[in-house]
Amino acid sequence: MINSLDHLIIAVDDLQTAEKNYEIIFGSSPVWKGSHTELGTSNSLFNFENTYFELLAATSEGLGAELVKNHISQKGEGLLGFALGTNSLDACRSKIHKFGYQLPDISVGEGVNNQGGKKRTWINQFLPIELTRGLFSFIIQHKEGLIPSIDSYKGSEIHLLDHVVVKTNDPDGFIKIYKDVFGIRLALDSFIEAWKKRILFFRVNKTTIEVVEEKNSDSEANDSLWGLAWEVKDINSTRKRLLSQKVEISEIKKGIKENTLVATINSHTHNIPTLIIQNTISEG
Repeated sequence: MINSLDHLIIAVDDLQTAEKNYEIIFGSSPVWKGSHTELGTSNSLFNFENTYFELLAATSEGLGAELVKNHISQKGEGLLGFALGTNSLDACRSKIHKFGYQLPDISVGEGVNNQGGKKRTWINQFLPIELTRGLFSFIIQHKEGLIPSIDSYKGSEIHLLDHVVVKTNDPDGFIKIYKDVFGIRLALDSFIEAWKKRILFFRVNKTTIEVVEEKNSDSEANDSLWGLAWEVKDINSTRKRLLSQKVEISEIKKGIKENTLVATINSHTHNIPTLIIQNTISEG
């Protein structure tokens, strides 16, 4: 049913500033600079091997602009939400209905690239609060037009989303939605003794939705996006490039996962906790 974590959505106040900062972090340029006239928003898209990253700003009036403004006023810039991808929105709707959830009508979307005027179209299924549980998310099926891809990535560039971190106060309920309703593979359900927390890993299109249990006093189930981890081919090269461009980044250390090296980016991220990770330590 769901075959990808299609894209991440980041609310920003100044699109040009955010675009420049993420060009530095990623080591690559946006592949699309567009606008959504009816929604009142403009965006810049960075494409990777398994997802794309959308910087979204309010530039006029509309429902999208209100969403961005409200998020920034309440939480500041940062992770707004994500879209789950499918090849058949009709099949998704049918399965969700079988689980007893009511859905609004499918909505149609269109984006125009400011560089050349090319258009993309898609259809969205926005979800009831019983499924989103406080996390802005929806299901998307792309229809016409393509986001330009990048043929190859240099060793110092970010090329893949390793994982996105979600916090929840109800991991069992999260499993029922993401595994049972959405059909995303649950790869791990474990209690990490060192953290004193329960951790879930959902795997889809070469990335992980990492879910961390955060108990709180809320009586209702609540999920929220927290941070991102990006894979690089040569973490030393990436760190050197970032330091040369005045990015604050930690020393490299061994990751919790075996045979990984990690470093934390501490600036230019627009309030997104950000990790870079090299998944294989070379011998010698």
